[in-house]
Amino acid sequence: MLGTVARRREFDGEVALDRAMAAFWAKGYDATSIDDLVASMGIQRGSLYAAFGDKQALFLAALDRYERVVVRELFEALEGPGSGVEAIRRFFRLRIERSLEPRRPLGCLMTNSAVELSGRNPGASAKIGTSLAKLERAFLRALARARDAGEIDATRDPRAVARFLTSSAQGLSVIAKVAPERAVLEDIVAVILSVLERGRPTAPRRRRRHPAAH
Repeated sequence: MLGTVARRREFDGEVALDRAMAAFWAKGYDATSIDDLVASMGIQRGSLYAAFGDKQALFLAALDRYERVVVRELFEALEGPGSGVEAIRRFFRLRIERSLEPRRPLGCLMTNSAVELSGRNPGASAKIGTSLAKLERAFLRALARARDAGEIDATRDPRAVARFLTSSAQGLSVIAKVAPERAVLEDIVAVILSVLERGRPTAPRRRRRHPAAH
């Protein structure tokens, strides 16, 4: 038989990528060395480079994997049918539950990476920006459903509220990284969700009429 038969890959690429994602998620980009990745992924250094390229390329692939696997679940909660307000509540409840899972690294890989790498890793910054823009659009669609159903004040600017919810979701991830306590996170989410409550004008207080002086 002529030619050289390509050596069959001896590892599951998705499993290895999940392990790399977990390593970056737990330690951050700078603190995760190639040796850390080789040990975490359970593959040889040469296999890592052959399958994924250098550390930067592997990190970008890990961000893509994170969006496909971890972020997708949150999007599904937000884009489900029915009440737009309930979808937003469901999103934040799920964010809390996932933040408190003991086997998961703390925080959010996208948020952690934005804080660590913003302004000095254009490839990562672009992917993070795209992911946040997608989240904002998903919030905007949920808010549109809520507005059409009369669940929220129609005079509110939905784009501004969507941006507020997007930034709040990232802030929640930062707090979950440093204070992963249910009571803390639920207090924060209660305030976040209060922006969705319809304002009820209060009746003007009637002045008490004093008897005329005689």
